[in-house]
Amino acid sequence: MRPTVRHNGGYTDPAWWGRVWWTCAGCVLLWPMLSLTEFTPWEIFSPESLRPTVRFVADFYPPKLEAEFLILVAHETWRTVAMATVGLTLAMLLAIPCALLSVRTLSLSALSGSMATAPAMLRQTVRWVLVVLRSVPELIWALVFVRVVGLGPTAGVLAIALTYAGMLGKVYADILESSDTHPTHTLLRNGSGRLQALAYALLPQSAGELTSYTVYRWECAIRSSVVLGFVGAGGLGQLMDASMKMFNGAEVATILLVFMALVMLSDRVSAWLRDGLT
Repeated sequence: MRPTVRHNGGYTDPAWWGRVWWTCAGCVLLWPMLSLTEFTPWEIFSPESLRPTVRFVADFYPPKLEAEFLILVAHETWRTVAMATVGLTLAMLLAIPCALLSVRTLSLSALSGSMATAPAMLRQTVRWVLVVLRSVPELIWALVFVRVVGLGPTAGVLAIALTYAGMLGKVYADILESSDTHPTHTLLRNGSGRLQALAYALLPQSAGELTSYTVYRWECAIRSSVVLGFVGAGGLGQLMDASMKMFNGAEVATILLVFMALVMLSDRVSAWLRDGLT
């Protein structure tokens, strides 16, 4: 932290001009991007946009609370959670071995310095695979799988599994590599196997962070499941899509309230798991 400098009876921050310069430079760079995206938020407040918006939002109250509709929402909510959970589980089954293969800390050949050619090539290939998986959004994967397996949750599960495998594998590897390598290398140099070094050196240091990120990704998968429903993957998203096409604001309000409760619940689960591991 830079100390302030006293000048003419007051104090000045020597980094102030640098912050002003970078702020102005950021605005100059941001302006053509805003122009390219045709970002015009003031159009929301035009009379042509306000009238249908006000009518639609006014329909939100009161939410639809009929028993038959609530049963349908509960069924689709369970389907959404199941889609997110199964998709994330499949993603972990692919991400964990990929992360372990791409972690330099567990490489025996790297103990003496640089990695051998074959392990280095394998590590880089696995990282490229993870890049490919996470570079394609789950929405694109869902559109592909809807054409392959048809409408329904299967397309959503496969889409979440592929995209999140790339995300989880990359972050898992980064978390493990950022841990203290001394205990791991000590075990490996004394004849320990890589799985033992992982279990007794790496995981105890990183278990809390790995769990927290996994639960966060589960929360993201729930949100993704809702979005994927708009392209025919089922769940709350498909139900909301149908309600919005019918301009039924009361049904949309009920679905949104359930969705917010779902995200709050996943946040509490994440906090509970973090507290249990610390």
